[in-house]
Amino acid sequence: MTDPFDAARPLLAEHAEIEAQLADPAVHADAARARTLGRRYAELNQVVGAFRTWEQADDDATTAAELAAEDASFADELPALREAAAVAAERLRRVLVPRDPDDGRDVILEVKAGEGGEESALFAGDLLRMYLRYAERRGWKTEVIEATESDLGGYKDVQVAIKSRGAAAPEDGVWAHLKYEGGVHRVQRVPVTESQGRIHTSAAGVLVFPEVEDAGEVEIDQNDLRIDVYRSSGPGGQSVNTTDSAVRITHVPSGIVVSMQNEKSQLQNREQAMRVLRARLLAAQQEEAAAAANDLRRSQVRTVDRSERIRTYNYPENRIADHRTGYKSYNLDQVLDGDLDPVIRSAIDADEAARLAAAGS
Repeated sequence: MTDPFDAARPLLAEHAEIEAQLADPAVHADAARARTLGRRYAELNQVVGAFRTWEQADDDATTAAELAAEDASFADELPALREAAAVAAERLRRVLVPRDPDDGRDVILEVKAGEGGEESALFAGDLLRMYLRYAERRGWKTEVIEATESDLGGYKDVQVAIKSRGAAAPEDGVWAHLKYEGGVHRVQRVPVTESQGRIHTSAAGVLVFPEVEDAGEVEIDQNDLRIDVYRSSGPGGQSVNTTDSAVRITHVPSGIVVSMQNEKSQLQNREQAMRVLRARLLAAQQEEAAAAANDLRRSQVRTVDRSERIRTYNYPENRIADHRTGYKSYNLDQVLDGDLDPVIRSAIDADEAARLAAAGS
């Protein structure tokens, strides 16, 4: 049998090797290693399944072609068998295109008010609710780890951790879906602060980072950190407690600054700030590595400038439009209630098409 998929053979061997390692109880004594192996094993499961399906379909078609000269019934079945083999081959070709290795990770998502003042902060709150409802629909867990509210109940800045429940296949991971959300989201509507009924345009920014599962993944020299403490404040800047529990950590080499004040103790705020700092540093390292290597497996959608407007939410027309993929629909109310899958699917499909084109070039 001619094998056009020799590239799958090493992956099948790797799958068998990892399977043997996961059967060793000693491996599970190291939770981080077991988690890494489990994620890779789940990813390779797709390759193994697709390869076996194609191999069987190709064998069936080849055998039928050999017997068709002697038995007309085989000749009748041959077109359908060849079609099945072609479909299986296309499926295998797709799963052999390297995935983003972070697809199975959880994420830290941040929504920041931008242009538009109080209206932008209210829109940031709407986006937060959209992501929380979307996570609920997918069965993910959420945790708001930092939030700065505005005077009218919106958010100047809010950060939320979104986690899958248990081990997830890479294609079902939180990062696999939400990595496309980074960028500027624009809203067109009549603000609650507008007395003349005029439509205004404002914007909010979304940042998404893959969460670091093991602190050892990102080495941070404590000498590179500048840590400041201060009193927490609420909307309008008023002090909300009488102790210096809020924490601001500056990573001097990168210039990344993370502030936390939601927790009651300075220690808790520091731990949460380090959690976010590690995620931001991991994302920065990965982007630098991808740029240096011209890594084509990285998402074409993901690598757009974060300042670029990616989506418009038009309330008067109940319309949502994604400017990267061309997706448009008139069910904005449903999307804001968490029905975000079709929008994200358009980004996943665009990403997959770009990776397939790169692999075939």
